[in-house]
Amino acid sequence: MYKRACAACHAGQLPQAPQPGDRAAWEPRLAQGMETLVKHVTQGFKAMPPRGLCMDCSAEDYQAIIQWMSRSPDT
Repeated sequence: MYKRACAACHAGQLPQAPQPGDRAAWEPRLAQGMETLVKHVTQGFKAMPPRGLCMDCSAEDYQAIIQWMSRSPDT
């Protein structure tokens, strides 16, 4: 799912979109809580389009992708 819907922005093409494994970028976002992050993806937030362009993703899918992207590369 990441490659299909998220990588277009989160692989470095959109500077404000945090990249996978970038703990410094993810920490303040994670501090908002997973519920808020999933809400931002679902409803759209700043430059992120609603549903992050994944129309068939569930809230659980978004949570799993966020968890994957926010983990350190060494974990």
